[in-house]
Amino acid sequence: MEINYGFVRIAAAVPELKVSDVLFNTEKIIELIHVAEENRTQVVCFPELCITGYTCADLFFQQQLQEEVLKALSEIQMATLSVSCAVIVGAPLRFRNRLFNTAVVLQKGRIIGIVPKTFLPNHGEFYEKRWFASGKNLRGQTIVCNEQEVPFGVDLIFFSPSFSFGIEICEDLWAPLPPSTELCMAGAEIIFNPSASNELIGKHEYRLQLIEQQSARCHAGYVYSSSGMYESTTDLVFSGSAVIAENGKILETSKRFSLDSQLIFNEIDVDILRYERMHNSNFGEDALQQTYRKIEMQGQPLEQKEIKRTVSPYPFVPPVSKREESCSEIFSIQTSGLAKRWLHTQAKSLIVGISGGLDSTLALLVCVKTADKLGFDRKTVIGVTMPGFGTTNRTYGNALNLMKSLEITGLEISIKEACLQHFKDIGHDPDVHDVIFENTQARERTQILMDLANKYNGLVIGTGDLSELALGWATYNGDHMSMYAVNSGIPKTLVRYLVEYVAQSMEEKTKTILEDILKTPVSPELLPADEYGEIHQKTEDLVGPYELHDFFLYYFVRFGFSPKKILFLAQKAFGDKYSEAILRKWLKVFLRRFYSQQFKRSCMPDGPKVGSINLSPRGDWRMPSDAGFHWDDII
Repeated sequence: MEINYGFVRIAAAVPELKVSDVLFNTEKIIELIHVAEENRTQVVCFPELCITGYTCADLFFQQQLQEEVLKALSEIQMATLSVSCAVIVGAPLRFRNRLFNTAVVLQKGRIIGIVPKTFLPNHGEFYEKRWFASGKNLRGQTIVCNEQEVPFGVDLIFFSPSFSFGIEICEDLWAPLPPSTELCMAGAEIIFNPSASNELIGKHEYRLQLIEQQSARCHAGYVYSSSGMYESTTDLVFSGSAVIAENGKILETSKRFSLDSQLIFNEIDVDILRYERMHNSNFGEDALQQTYRKIEMQGQPLEQKEIKRTVSPYPFVPPVSKREESCSEIFSIQTSGLAKRWLHTQAKSLIVGISGGLDSTLALLVCVKTADKLGFDRKTVIGVTMPGFGTTNRTYGNALNLMKSLEITGLEISIKEACLQHFKDIGHDPDVHDVIFENTQARERTQILMDLANKYNGLVIGTGDLSELALGWATYNGDHMSMYAVNSGIPKTLVRYLVEYVAQSMEEKTKTILEDILKTPVSPELLPADEYGEIHQKTEDLVGPYELHDFFLYYFVRFGFSPKKILFLAQKAFGDKYSEAILRKWLKVFLRRFYSQQFKRSCMPDGPKVGSINLSPRGDWRMPSDAGFHWDDII
């Protein structure tokens, strides 16, 4: 058996249906159960009252219909003998002379638990209290169903060695305090919701928001399956809305208003949910857990070769539909953070080193927009370009032109002579292009910026980004240091999109310069240019592709995943671009550098957190600078 890495395959089914035709409905349900099994689904959820149809109205009271429901459950029980997945179906069941709207859980020929609906809608187009009783007070009960004594109540949590789940039904989600909240606090990791939600203008979007928000609040998977088009249309229309969500993110949705039966499925990553709950103090041990009955399920973990889930190669980059909105918010966080620091210190200027690369460009744009926000003259922003031994004409020209086009105060100070004097002072051969040669330039530039800050009563604004902090790709007490680091929460893969976003609002001349900077290779330019005057020292040739390191960083820090799982996910995300050997190589580089370079992060400058990850020792990430790790042994 291969490692499953915490994935659980879940399905939401919307079968064809004939109102009150239990035989037809049962056949369609069984058909989809077998499709779910063929797709190695571990749990499949059907809509509310799917055995009869939700819109039976007063027919629910008919003895004949109630008896047919029991026969249908018996047939579905038999059908589950040959499948491994757990099945959740909706059925009206009588208990102590009351009728209940229930979700029946079946597996391997047995009914293992029945959950009644808690909140019954009785307003607008809904009249459920006419037919059903609420199960809100039913705890610790059993019901005899088809000669089998079955746990019955709202206090059931179903579990296997791989995951656990609870059930709420339709209106339960819309209530002020959904049952799923307590279910998750008591240990349920996935919530299933058999539903029958009709369609109205705007209701679909609101429903999606409810599902997203509840899965986010509860750090849970949420699987929602609602009745389809074949419910009665006497007064209402149902669309067959099925949704699979995880921790605030929609993974899969059905095609609404379809005439055909549907089955959607996806994998929920239980490791993510457990990590989130481990870090959320609200999910600690609680007496609430003792009030729920645990129902054991059978089942094998999903094998990794079966995972069909899509993994984005760029987890830090917002989707295209939300990119402009997200970039606007991120940039506002950066400028607001800097504005507060500028006002608090009563500094007269901002000092920023301009290299003609992306990071310093983003930092400069933040400075300029902050000056605009505060109503300060842009001349209070002092940009300093400091050409050295590796500076190319392209970056040098872009640096000068950008400062001029933004109408800031621009300075040019060459560091060559100062560095040569320093080499002489410490007895270093300038023809030896080693780490001394490189770091001398970085520290000389920082010294110039710091001294200018003293001269102009200013703040030195850092340009280094989150990816560089993760890799330690900064000279200690060189570009590593500043008085406020506006890019410290921005990963390299996101910097480009932020610069593109700001470029769209700039005049044409500035926009053209920014577009050329976006095309420039990432480089510290600390080694001499090649024979054609082009950049010779390309960062990604040395430390590896930033798109990979950002991917590794996200899953290592955000969810605490093991290197093996990160490698597995990277293969899913980058399999068409990088071989497994290349991914393994750069993952080892990432881990080695991440562990060995913590000492730089332990004394990093202040800077705003903008996303879910930050490496500040005062915020999200606290790690000993001398921690060790045998990554070669486990990847």
